[in-house]
Amino acid sequence: MRVFLKPGELYISDIPTVVSTILGSCIAVTIFNKRLKTGGICHAMLPKSPYSKGHGVFRYVDSAISYMLNKFETMGVKKNEIEVKLLGGADVIDRLNEDTASIGHKNIEAALEIIRSENLKLVVSDVGGKMGRKLHFYTHTGKVLLKRINSVQSSLSKK
Repeated sequence: MRVFLKPGELYISDIPTVVSTILGSCIAVTIFNKRLKTGGICHAMLPKSPYSKGHGVFRYVDSAISYMLNKFETMGVKKNEIEVKLLGGADVIDRLNEDTASIGHKNIEAALEIIRSENLKLVVSDVGGKMGRKLHFYTHTGKVLLKRINSVQSSLSKK
């Protein structure tokens, strides 16, 4: 099965699936459990949710990761059985004020803060920089194939 993950979406499955997405300043966090051969991925756009539940919570790094961790916990997966990969967070948009952190940087920091506070095992991190990323996540193996791209806008317009 193949799925294209759009910004603000999240996907978790124990059915072998290739989940593809394109990242600019957004980040993708993948969570994988080897025992159950189950994986999840989010495509979060902003660091922190102003809402506790409901509309659009997967758009936010904190609430998307929290949702995935809760789902894995309900499947009987302990946090020390989870492998996490963090991808994206590029600085692809010109900023008016270079003294402030970019959205990409804020997204990375929000994800790392949760990973640290939850004592999760971060096995791969490919974050920051000026280039977007196109990735394919395999839910049944946890494998990620990643390609850096020059322009997120041009890649999205080709779809």
